[in-house]
Amino acid sequence: MSTIQPVIITADQTPLVAFYTNLFGAEEIFRVPAEGSPFYLGLRIGDTDLGLVTKKNPEAVGAPRMLLSIAVDDVDETLGRVTALGGSVSDGPNDMPWGQRVAHIKDPDGNPVNLTQPIPVR
Repeated sequence: MSTIQPVIITADQTPLVAFYTNLFGAEEIFRVPAEGSPFYLGLRIGDTDLGLVTKKNPEAVGAPRMLLSIAVDDVDETLGRVTALGGSVSDGPNDMPWGQRVAHIKDPDGNPVNLTQPIPVR
């Protein structure tokens, strides 16, 4: 898994999967849910991961179309430093069913960033 992962928000993943697969040789490495229409698709291009997230009406005014997902050692500790460094917290932290602890923040320019950490298996 990449430490920093770009994530594209789209209403329809199908044309993007075809584009990145046919142009760059992208391979699917992860999907949520595992069966049916995915909310999230992880693609690997070379040594880099690219995420595709399905969202209705991604063109809505002010809605971001791309974000960074950054893997950190400790989401809670990192989240505690965000506002002091000029960012803001949008949501989280939350334990997700796909095995990650996730928090949503914005950098000082308002760009969306997901902080992610694997949830240890107990």
